[in-house]
Amino acid sequence: MGTRQKSDPADKKMRFGVYLLPNLFTSGTLFCGFYAIIAAIKGNHQDAAVAIVIAAVLDGLDGRVARLTKTTSKFGMEYDSLSDLVAFGVAPGILAFLWGLQNYGRLGWLAAFLYVATTALRLARFNSLNLAGQGVPKNYFLGLPCPSAAGTVATTVFLFQYFGILGPVRHVAVLIMVYCLSFLMVSSLRYYSFKEIQWLQRHPFSGMVGLILAIVVIAMEPKVTLFVLAVIYVLSGPALMTVRVMMKAAPSGETASKMKGKRNEQ
Repeated sequence: MGTRQKSDPADKKMRFGVYLLPNLFTSGTLFCGFYAIIAAIKGNHQDAAVAIVIAAVLDGLDGRVARLTKTTSKFGMEYDSLSDLVAFGVAPGILAFLWGLQNYGRLGWLAAFLYVATTALRLARFNSLNLAGQGVPKNYFLGLPCPSAAGTVATTVFLFQYFGILGPVRHVAVLIMVYCLSFLMVSSLRYYSFKEIQWLQRHPFSGMVGLILAIVVIAMEPKVTLFVLAVIYVLSGPALMTVRVMMKAAPSGETASKMKGKRNEQ
């Protein structure tokens, strides 16, 4: 009788598969980020900004597609983070430097590097908290999401070129913006995630009307409207924190006034 040979685990071929549909969107995000870098280097800042906005749209779709089709995976999460670093870290950092920070020399490229570094830190923190199960509630992000920060950089390019804003004003504005966005990405401020919106469920008719009106408003002056929406979302984090602090301080203030009133009565 022939002896049955034991298979060596090292000889086994590793079988590895990936879900195509969600990772196709992620690949689109990566492509747009790479294209934005090339366009920015060539001086086509408008095209670079458009590519970053498209990347943000694709990034918002890949996760939802994965959840709807039940094709979420560890590979998809890692691939998404790497793509995000290119599309929403390196690409807007290079765009901001070449478009508005070159005149500052070392200060300019250090500001651009800070933006890229804080994007990487933001993504690493997001993944670490998710793996540890210590993230904020599902309907919030901890810190400004990097697609929103990149979208702010891109729409700023739209706005300034639309109004023809040049010279020192543009350079100062970009420098301040880059530092502020870098801080907000690694801050502990909460930003609404919109993950609770169920797109495949029935909603009130007024919701559909509002969505159509929003599309019409954006289509009328997209360069201005997209910038305004981006800035509103960026400011929503500090605004939400201010409201929460005021709500917490209100009861203590009322308690203090009541105690003061009792003392006066005595």
